[in-house]
Amino acid sequence: MSNNINIENDKSGASVKFPPPLVFLTFMLTAAGAHHFWPMQLGSLSGFRYIGGVVVILGIFITILARMSFKKAETNIAPWKPTTKIVSTGIFAYSRNPFYVAFCLISIGIGTFFNSIWILFSFIPSAVIIYYIAIKKEEAYLEKKFGEEYEHYKNKVRRWF
Repeated sequence: MSNNINIENDKSGASVKFPPPLVFLTFMLTAAGAHHFWPMQLGSLSGFRYIGGVVVILGIFITILARMSFKKAETNIAPWKPTTKIVSTGIFAYSRNPFYVAFCLISIGIGTFFNSIWILFSFIPSAVIIYYIAIKKEEAYLEKKFGEEYEHYKNKVRRWF
């Protein structure tokens, strides 16, 4: 399979227009507003703060690992900039989208930390929206640009975890 995108002339990347972290932030803030007017808690366990904190830290750690992998490969993180290489090592050997997994974990952790079912489950609409506005575009772009190399990676590594 030949590449359909000329690597030297690739200026647009996957054409993702909206920064994915803002999708998660928007849904978390909306969920916080819903929690303010219609509080729904997980329960009364005081350990929720610790559990939530650990999950947030795990999400941040995954983000750092993914960022380091991109930096080491010398390719762009922003999905609206051209990708120069398929990153398939490090955390990317386990997930094709560790940034999005991390954002989901951060949402879950914040919801747990604040004992809010609304915030906890805000990751679900966020993940659905991210699939349509980012992941589908990114995958189509990478398939066009890298052909068999990306197909092989895609067949080997799960989209999420």
